[in-house]
This record gives sequence, structure tokens and C-alpha cells, in this order.
Amino acid sequence: MKILVTGGAGFIGSAVARLFVRESEHDVLVVDKLTYAGNLESLSPIRDHKRFAFLKADIGDRLAMRTAFASFRPDIVMHLAAESHVDRSIDAPGDFITTNIVGTYTLLEVTLAWHRELDADRARRFRFHHISTDEVFGSLGPAGAFREDTGYAPRSPYSASKAASDHLVRAWAETYGLPVVLSNCSNNYGPYQFPEKLIPLTILNGMKGASLPVYGTGENVRDWIFVEDHAKGLAEVALRGRPGETYLLGARTERRNIDVVRAICAALDRLAPDTVGPHARLIQFVTDRPGHDHRYAVDCSKAERELGWRPHASFESNLETTVRWYLENKAWWQRIHSGAYRGERLGLGTVKA
Repeated sequence: MKILVTGGAGFIGSAVARLFVRESEHDVLVVDKLTYAGNLESLSPIRDHKRFAFLKADIGDRLAMRTAFASFRPDIVMHLAAESHVDRSIDAPGDFITTNIVGTYTLLEVTLAWHRELDADRARRFRFHHISTDEVFGSLGPAGAFREDTGYAPRSPYSASKAASDHLVRAWAETYGLPVVLSNCSNNYGPYQFPEKLIPLTILNGMKGASLPVYGTGENVRDWIFVEDHAKGLAEVALRGRPGETYLLGARTERRNIDVVRAICAALDRLAPDTVGPHARLIQFVTDRPGHDHRYAVDCSKAERELGWRPHASFESNLETTVRWYLENKAWWQRIHSGAYRGERLGLGTVKA
């Protein structure tokens, strides 16, 4: 099959592209605008493969997307292109509206036109897989977990933009008959993650002996899924998910933010000890971000039951794998730090037009 992956130079998208090229016979076209978080080096392990191709393009560019569809002729579209960092959405919400809502609308229009050109058999097998987040559901109390039928209650510009795109995808399915599947995931971590997110930022700051910022008191809870496990789940949803259905992908590994940071410190103490002292000495509690959801947790029973998918290995094991990767791949993140992003605090609420 031919699989078009939008946002495929990003963290999760590149994991999906590497998985399909390495472990299947499918052809993959990555379409990515290469904004700050898109990195072609994340695709370097597969860039010379005969079944891989890359196109620099914006999903909001209707002509570019039409051309990509006409030349590649996809059987599956996996839509991961998105602005994805909550803190950035607080500072610059307009970027999130443009990419996540308007960009998704444009991609849906191009996809629908393509689907209508297919013969009956290919049209029946075609899928538009929209990848979203558990943040669209809002914040949980101390118990319970999100399910596929949980009501939407987004609380940040990022989650609101993703909720809007989810609704658009479902509307195109109901109104126009586009065969879609959706998935909402918990927090990802692993190699190649842009260092503005909690885990890579903590690893890199710890390596440099810089302060390790923790919002509020660090009591916020997230369900963490290793990116390679998530990529495998996305592949199952795209290839085997039932049209019109939503699947939640998580790992049942809830951790408080402060516990995640302490676990990273412990891993750094083992793998790259600091002569000055334990890395936990660098932890610094900072003012919480506005609208910070207290807890996320995902019930992934449906994906396990219908698709036979489940994450592997433990959080601790995968976290150590992640720390090792950043220690061994300094060239990758040093080039990022030489650009516009240098690990500064984002999400203070100063909106940029």
C-alpha cells in the first residue's frame, strides 16, 4: 500500500515513517513543512530507502497537496501534522488555529476529492487516519480514565484546536462519507523528541547542569507512552481500524511530573554522573502554567481488544533507553539548540499576535 504521512519529520510522525519502512512492504511519502519541530535528521535512518520519499509542503497549501496526492496516489493518509506544544499555544494561539484547524480542513477537502476519484475497490479500502491527543477530553480527577465516549472539554488553545480538528474529521465522515479512523494518545516520550517537552528538556538541562523546571508542585499526572509503542499502535489503527471508530492509545503508566523528573535524575546519576552531586539538586519549582490540567489517564482496552495492540516494556526501561539516546546523540540536539530554541521557558501567557 501507499501511505502518506503528514508531519512525518516530527517526533511521532518520524517514528511512524521509520516503522513502516523498516517493518513492512508499504511505500511511504512524508509531507512536512519543516517548521521548528520538523527535523529531517529524524528520518536519516530511512532517507535512502527505495520505499521512502519526502516532500516539503504545507498541508494548508491546497495545490501542493493535490499535486502530492496525484503523484503518490495514497491508499492511506495518516495525519500527524500539527502544532503540538501547550506552552507555545498559550503564547501564540494563532499558529495552532492556522495549522491544526484550517490546515486539517484543507487536507480533508483534498482527501475527499481524491477519494471520489478512486475506483470502488480502492475507495472501499481507503482510510484517512487522524491522530489526536487525550488533552481534548480536559482534566481528570484522582480516579477514572478517558474512554472513546468521554465528552470533550479542552482547556488550552492547543487542545481546543485539536478538538476542533477531531470534530471536522468526524463531520467529513458523516456528511461526505469519507472513510476515517481517529486515535487519541497519551503523552509520548522517546528518541528524537524536540527538547521543549518535559522529558527531553529535563534530560538535556540535567546533562548541562542547568536548572530542571517543574511546574507548580509537580503533582500533575500524565500517562506516558513510549513513541515506538505508539507508532505500532497507529499502524494497527490505520491498517485495521474500523471506519468511523476512535481508538485511545496509552500505556497505563501514570506518573506525577515530579516523579518523572526524579527518575530522569536517577538515570543520569547512573549513566552520566555529575561530580558536583546528584542531578536532583537541580530541580526548581516554577510558577504553574495557566489552565494546567491536573491528570490524564487513558483506557486503551478497545485498541487492545479489537486490534491486538499493547505497549511493551516498562516505563523505567524505556525512560533509560531515552536518556541513553540523548547522551549518545549530542549532534542531533546540539544543532537544535544552535537555532531559535535554547531551552527557555515558554507558556507564560504573553500572547503573540
